[in-house]
Amino acid sequence: MKISTKGRYALRMMLDLALCEKDKYIALKDIAQRQEISVKYLEQIISVLAHAGFVKSVRGSGGGYMLTKEPKDYTVGMILRLTEGSHAPVPCLEFEHNSCPRAKDCVTLGVWEKLNDAISGVVDSITLADLVNDTKAKETELKT
Repeated sequence: MKISTKGRYALRMMLDLALCEKDKYIALKDIAQRQEISVKYLEQIISVLAHAGFVKSVRGSGGGYMLTKEPKDYTVGMILRLTEGSHAPVPCLEFEHNSCPRAKDCVTLGVWEKLNDAISGVVDSITLADLVNDTKAKETELKT
């Protein structure tokens, strides 16, 4: 599994919003500047996040974007699945039911299932709140 810039930038954008003052809308141009990502690309990503209800927006002066929930309510896995789709290492594991005609006899299927479980275990166990805490700890560490 390889994460594209869309998934990586979506995670960075969500983290940026999580780090901002609660109940304050943040302009996309400000996120773009801090994250060094083009506004045009962020517009594409934010529309996916907004359509899924991960963020809400307000137009006009003082407008922008904010998270719809608390950072603890978003996992890295949720954000990556939304922007990247399935993170299954092989096509036969992309859906709940494995419809591969070889699944019953496939010796390597166990390897792919373990890899899929490991990936899910990592991305589903890390929340935006965890990343916020890690960011603040790193900032504190750099100050000392």
